[in-house]
Amino acid sequence: MTIAEIISARSTLAGSRRTGVGKAITIALLLSAPLGLQAKIDANAVYEPVSPTIDQARANILIARQLQFTHFRDLGISDELSGDVFDAYLDYLDGQRIYLSQEDIAKFDQVRTKLGSALKTGQLQPGFDIYNLVQQRIIERLKFALNTIDSGLDSLDFSSNERILVDRSEADWEPDAKALDELWIKRIKNAVLAQRLNGAKDEDIADTLRRRYEGQLKRAYQARSEDAFQAYMNAFTGMWDPHTSYFSPRTSENFNINMSLSLEGIGAVLQSDNEYTKVVRLVPGGPASKQGELQPADRIVSVAQEGEKPVNVIGWRLDEVVDLIRGPRNSTVTLEVIPANASDETITETIAIKRDEVKLEEQSASKDVIQLNRGGKDYRIGVITIPTFYADFQAMQAGDPNYKSTTRDVRQLITELEAEGVEGLVIDLRNNGGGALHEANDLVGLFIDKGPTVQIRNANNDVQVLNDEDPSVAYDGPLVVLTNRMSASASEIFAGAIQDYGRGLVVGSQTFGKGTVQAVRPLNHGQLKITQSKFYRVSGGSTQHKGVIPDIEIPSRIDKSRIGEDALEHALPWDQIEAVPHTRYFDFSGIIDELRKRHEERFATNPEFSLLQQEIDFLERQRETDTVSLNLEERRAQHERIERTRLTIANARRELQGKEPFDSLEDLEDWQDQQAADPDTTDDELDFIIREGGHIMADMLDLDQKMASILDPQQFAVQAPAAAVR
Repeated sequence: MTIAEIISARSTLAGSRRTGVGKAITIALLLSAPLGLQAKIDANAVYEPVSPTIDQARANILIARQLQFTHFRDLGISDELSGDVFDAYLDYLDGQRIYLSQEDIAKFDQVRTKLGSALKTGQLQPGFDIYNLVQQRIIERLKFALNTIDSGLDSLDFSSNERILVDRSEADWEPDAKALDELWIKRIKNAVLAQRLNGAKDEDIADTLRRRYEGQLKRAYQARSEDAFQAYMNAFTGMWDPHTSYFSPRTSENFNINMSLSLEGIGAVLQSDNEYTKVVRLVPGGPASKQGELQPADRIVSVAQEGEKPVNVIGWRLDEVVDLIRGPRNSTVTLEVIPANASDETITETIAIKRDEVKLEEQSASKDVIQLNRGGKDYRIGVITIPTFYADFQAMQAGDPNYKSTTRDVRQLITELEAEGVEGLVIDLRNNGGGALHEANDLVGLFIDKGPTVQIRNANNDVQVLNDEDPSVAYDGPLVVLTNRMSASASEIFAGAIQDYGRGLVVGSQTFGKGTVQAVRPLNHGQLKITQSKFYRVSGGSTQHKGVIPDIEIPSRIDKSRIGEDALEHALPWDQIEAVPHTRYFDFSGIIDELRKRHEERFATNPEFSLLQQEIDFLERQRETDTVSLNLEERRAQHERIERTRLTIANARRELQGKEPFDSLEDLEDWQDQQAADPDTTDDELDFIIREGGHIMADMLDLDQKMASILDPQQFAVQAPAAAVR
């Protein structure tokens, strides 16, 4: 039986749709009206299979050609690739393996090795056949779930010792429909338990779950040809690298709005992640960033407008979730999210964010001063925080001599800090996701006399070297650069150059590893974002995949297994090319061991670091939890242990700040809500990571005063032999 025949035989099934499009969109300008709440599903509704269009077939052929001949990675379309596309496509459509069975997968065997040749020639039907069958299986599962809920939650047994796997992305497919029934009973029990432990009544739980599944079911009946095509093309383009993706005409419109930098909304970059919408990063200076509760890798479950019931968005298309979150400035949108550190997907938090415009001045660099007294000696250390690499292109093109840019602002801040008598400088690039490449190049130029800053290699192995041609130096003193896992792209170029020049120390955690360059190319139908180049440091090593490794490491709460280039499927590997001659201003090898020793001694007795380590250990234990109990009493005990730990850590931090502890977790959550209501609330005291950067700077000054000048460069880098790049 062919896939088409299978679909025809099951055309009376019904269910929920989800999109597997792996691309990111920023919640941007456009005061769109939010979508309406889900309506009841017509009991007689029938799923209408979607079919490819001629325009989509032509776009497919163009995409295949561009991938083979212009992508940085030299990858042909082979039988082996066909199998990989097949697996990736199923991951997009059923990433948690909760809809398809082994029996279904076996029916796809004839297609597995034929997708590659079909994709070369625009034969889309095999991919659409798979999409339609998966959609129908989703429908079948959701109808089963709704029937289970309608049978009454009191019919579910919570006294057994059953457990459920938290993450099924690597699990085996269930053998058949009967096994899937059993799995879905467990999933429903897990959802019920989570809400009971949060104090919800069974009547409300049933209503919540029913609305969730009915909402997903409604999306299934609204499946469009473009949904299948976009999911299929992204499974295909993702074979080359995770930053290459297809944008449908509708998604292209959103992407272009994003690129215009007219941002009004919550200021978050979102991505489709199986049936969820995931937060990729927060826009510096945006409402979500200032509010402080939404975090990268959180997954959005529902969206609510002011005074309205939440709309469940599991299984929604990314562009429709974007439309729902957009809205007028000063209005409030409430997101229900699964936190990145949640032990399973039934644990959610509610976050209210007031929409606003992301103002350029709120993304601007800012300064502070750390004053330290050590052994009777005073140190004044300047701090410059750079949230993003920005430039006001419109003002620049208009010839405004006072246009804002990262480099111009930092130069002014350095002048002000030197007037205040600082002896060293800390540049804080934590959570800086990058931005304008020329600004990273120019910023390096503030700290060196002149020379190369970054190399860019294209698919033809042609290497372009960006240089700082300005011999002037804005600051020639000792330097520390702070990074974390969310420091990416232009941040990595700057930190890598400072490290290669021996111009300063990099302190913090390994950076993201985003070392590729994309271009957006128009198609007859939509756009293709394709990776065309790769960044390399002046020392020859790429920033891709590996990022920048700090000289002195400080642990982070961020889960490196979920966030970072090396956590992405098919990410381009690290490699190296020839170094380019560059000045080496200072050799830290003679003092780095002593700097690390002093740092570790401080942290061994630092109560704030001890608390950070407790949080990291707690989060790691949560991440290591691969199953959860479906026994009510066992689950309640686990829930109470987690809540006690959260309260203990929060109160320990309150104690360090000299504040009264919270009596209960409810008090803590009320306080968090109050803080969120005023996003401009800030802690006047600099965080201890910045202060530690200041202490490391003081150690540097104490150990070797010569590093306070770059006027006498010690050596030139030796050219490294070129490594294999293919």
